[in-house]
Parts: sequence; C-alpha cells; structure tokens
Amino acid sequence: MFHVLHYTSNWRSDPILRSMFEARKRVFIDLLKWDLPVLEDSYEVDRFDEPGAIYLVLSDADGNHRASTRLLPTGRPHLLDTLFPDLCGARPPKGPDTWEITRFCLDRNLRASDRLTARNELVSAMADYALAFGIRTYTGVAEIGWFRQIEAFGWNCRALEGLALKQDQTLTGLRIDITEETPSLLKVTGIYQRHDRSEGVRHAA
Repeated sequence: MFHVLHYTSNWRSDPILRSMFEARKRVFIDLLKWDLPVLEDSYEVDRFDEPGAIYLVLSDADGNHRASTRLLPTGRPHLLDTLFPDLCGARPPKGPDTWEITRFCLDRNLRASDRLTARNELVSAMADYALAFGIRTYTGVAEIGWFRQIEAFGWNCRALEGLALKQDQTLTGLRIDITEETPSLLKVTGIYQRHDRSEGVRHAA
C-alpha cells in the first residue's frame, strides 16, 4: 500500500510512521554509519522531521515498511540550504513548487529483487505525487555514486554546482525537474510503475 503521511508529534501512534523511523535507523545509522541522532535507541528522527514534512511510504499487506522518502518544503530550512549550501552554486533552488527529497530508504529486510521493485515503485510514486500536487522540481543531496544511479533513471536530473566531502563520502546537490513527460521517460528505463489503485492510497495528516 502507498501512504502519503504528514509529520505529527504523535507519530508513535501511527504504525506506518513508527516503522519508517525504525527502518531509517537500521539503514542510515546501523548500516551506513551516518552520524545521526537516535531516539530511544530505535528511531532515526532529526530536526527536519517537523510540521510541514511529508512522507511517501510503501508498506506490505501487513503494514511492514518496504520503502519511504521524506519531502521537505524549500520555503523553510531544509538540508540543502542549511547543511550543504556549498553544493548549490549561487543559491539553492527554492519556491512553493520546489521540494527537497531526503531519507530515501529501502528496507534492509527486503531481498535484492524486492528492493529493486520497491525502489522503482517509490520513484514512480514520487513522480506521480509531484504531478498531482504541483511540484515542478525536486532537490536533494546524494553521495556521488547514488547520484549516478538517480541520473540514470531517465528523468530530467542534473547535479548542482559544487561537491563536498563528508564522512569519507563525496556528496553532490541535485535537481530533478518534473513534467508531464516524466513518467514516460522513467518508463523507457524500466523504472516507472503506475500505481495499482486497487491496492489503495492512504492520505493522513
């Protein structure tokens, strides 16, 4: 199932949000060894998880986390302008139709083939969500190898000016422009998968 969720301070009461924060801890802290805050030794929740953040989450039939990403409005502080301004050149892209992608997370418990499927479904959901809600540009920060993969998905993606070295990783800023042609471009590379409406979409504030 595909969930569109908004941050709430009562996120522990929502099993989908709770499992997402648990999955982020397993991926970004336990696996990738990022230096991030840990809440209650179980959840990766940072200062950008606040009102205004939106989460696109894929779960299985039992509600288990498969994949997720966080979208941040660029009209308020976000990673690119707050922590990585040197990756942007003159200034980071901002505006009501520009949102930042962060915490793109594929669950560690998935098999390799299932991770690939979940990745493609989440990228497709990001494109569909943008078209449905007037998002014209996604921005983000990515390790250079991951950026090359994102670029190869086929959509209109380019690096912003500047590189940074953090925790022995080379990072770059990125910009993805979304148009009506984006699903077709993603389909050419085998990424795009139209959401099956019979599986349901859950929107929750």
